[in-house]
Amino acid sequence: MTVTLTLDDDSTVECAIVGIFDAAEKEYIALLPLDENGQNEDGEVYLYRYAVGPNGAPQLDNIETDEEYEIVSDAFDELLDSMEYDEIVSEDELN
Repeated sequence: MTVTLTLDDDSTVECAIVGIFDAAEKEYIALLPLDENGQNEDGEVYLYRYAVGPNGAPQLDNIETDEEYEIVSDAFDELLDSMEYDEIVSEDELN
């Protein structure tokens, strides 16, 4: 699943949704920016505060402080670790 972000300079970037996760009693979303070929060569990930608006549409807000970013970054690392663990377990079950 992908979303299109409009950046501050009004350019757009297509992003794959890596996951939505909780940190510090809020929800966040991790997005993987894709190039024109649908690839991410540099491993850059965008992290945003995530909410569902009253009309049901997703809302993304910037992370405002270094402290909040650090908390979210650590939670994202844990998410990646669990995804890798799940992938390893799934591979073992296939073998």
